[in-house]
Amino acid sequence: MAKVLEVERLEAAYGETQVLWDISFEVDKGEIVCLLGSNGAGKTTTLRAISGVIPIKNGTIKFMSEDITRLEPHKRVEKGIAHIPEGRRLFPNLTVLENLKVAAYTKNARENLEDSLETIYNLFPVLKERRKQLARTLSGGEQQMLAIARGITLRPKILVLDEPSLGLAPKVVANVLGLTKQLKKQGYTVLLVEQNVRQALQVGDRAYIIETGRIIKSGIAKQLLEDPDVQKAYLGI
Repeated sequence: MAKVLEVERLEAAYGETQVLWDISFEVDKGEIVCLLGSNGAGKTTTLRAISGVIPIKNGTIKFMSEDITRLEPHKRVEKGIAHIPEGRRLFPNLTVLENLKVAAYTKNARENLEDSLETIYNLFPVLKERRKQLARTLSGGEQQMLAIARGITLRPKILVLDEPSLGLAPKVVANVLGLTKQLKKQGYTVLLVEQNVRQALQVGDRAYIIETGRIIKSGIAKQLLEDPDVQKAYLGI
């Protein structure tokens, strides 16, 4: 299986405060890989390092076998990393369609926007229905669909989803996380960061669990669901 993302011995800090120690994991083409843990464990910091938003102290990041450790953030996007941050961060007073057009800012994305819109509307029919509606009038689940759709306009080789279930009603969470399976069926590779460990493990192929800036456990997602340590620490069993 081709490696899409390889993170090796990653360490990062905010000022003098180190928050990541020796983080290593990989994502293969066509996989849903989950990065799981409680709030403050270091999940979002890991994604920011992958996207180049924060500098790293040590380690390497390879994307499609190319070392991108020192590459500028916008060039990582051009290479195919679409990072959908927590909190959705839409333009609330633009329509659904306007949000999608604004997101397609790379040359490749602009040239293929019509194809991307067709893919998006097939995946998320509700966005086609609401394409002329202001983003702020959408439900929380619909806004998260739009946030993911904005990433799809970039024609990514990997979709990096940071806490897509954040702030959603429990009934909506399963639907939103279930979207990752639809993305996989369409051929997308997904790196999913979640606090909702149980439901993430139900949709993922493999998972890594972070605790206080270190990976403490990894394995096949369904096997981790049965792991006594995971059940005790994260599933309330």
